[in-house]
Amino acid sequence: MRMSKALSIDLRERVVAAIAAGSSCRAAAVRFGVSAASAVRWAALVREAGSVAPGPLGGDRRSGQIEAHAALILRLVDQKSDITLREIQAQLAKAGVSAGIGTLWRFFDRRRMTRKKRPLTPRSRTARTS
Repeated sequence: MRMSKALSIDLRERVVAAIAAGSSCRAAAVRFGVSAASAVRWAALVREAGSVAPGPLGGDRRSGQIEAHAALILRLVDQKSDITLREIQAQLAKAGVSAGIGTLWRFFDRRRMTRKKRPLTPRSRTARTS
């Protein structure tokens, strides 16, 4: 899988300069071979931020939502060391926090902590004879 890459600042500046010189966003987009939506966004970015520099690409944008509940999650683990991700998810739901299993897995992965995915299955009662 390839990550997308932001178009160059030079290209962005040329498109915005064409718009500033009187060209419409759509005409500037056609002239430089970019989408009209990009030309509109870049022009707005210059008006609002003063620069056409792209923001950060990729990465984790939502971990802060679950990190806000780190104390609760870690307290649950302290109370029951073999708690499963599903049990943690259920406890969070009772507290009004919606979190997926993957979100919880990444929460623990960032802390280098491993969690079970499901409860232990009971051992067989029949003894093997050799």
